[in-house]
Amino acid sequence: MLKNVIAPIQAWLLSQGRCVGCGTPLSKGEKKKHSKGEKVSCKCGRIFIYDSKTKRYRRALLSEV
Repeated sequence: MLKNVIAPIQAWLLSQGRCVGCGTPLSKGEKKKHSKGEKVSCKCGRIFIYDSKTKRYRRALLSEV
């Protein structure tokens, strides 16, 4: 039940380009090149992948870390 409440909020934060943990803009994160886009590390430790074609962020999979 708790996941049903949190998931839409996290999706909204990602659509805004913000971290799902601390809410800071991901444009301020540490960026590195990656085969599937650009790997962005937030100051709170969460890792995201930015796809430049669709211009969207998503959480990185364990295999991508």
